[in-house]
Amino acid sequence: MNTLITRIAATALVSFAALAAQAHEFTLGEIAIGHPYARATAPGQPTGGAFLRLENRGKADDRLLSVSADVGKSTELHTMKMEGDVMRMREVPAIDVPAGKYVELKPGALHVMLIGLKAPLKEGDKFPLRLKFEKAGEVTVTVNVEAAGADHSH
Repeated sequence: MNTLITRIAATALVSFAALAAQAHEFTLGEIAIGHPYARATAPGQPTGGAFLRLENRGKADDRLLSVSADVGKSTELHTMKMEGDVMRMREVPAIDVPAGKYVELKPGALHVMLIGLKAPLKEGDKFPLRLKFEKAGEVTVTVNVEAAGADHSH
């Protein structure tokens, strides 16, 4: 009986640890930064993208002013929009994070552009990403590199 309980407890602990690693969150004051991840890149690919969820749990609007990471030569905030029949990517000066709301940085929309990658981003790697907010200040989060086709519907 004790062996069965030990096995169940061990399985639950491993499952919880895997879930916690997958759904990591960072906080800075009233700003919650959820599940920062990047897609793995191919050798020689000069750019990559990083994605995350920004939630403003406070009562005052804030703005993400800049991001930086040492994995590339530069890091920018970008958006993608349809212009006629063509999808265009553009740098944006900041991303608004309204009070009581969240903003999702995801593929095909707002995202962090990693430019001039120094090495390919490999599945399983991690790297620090620094975020600077107008009101909340600065925080460094850990970005997990996931498979290019990873599902992010959670």
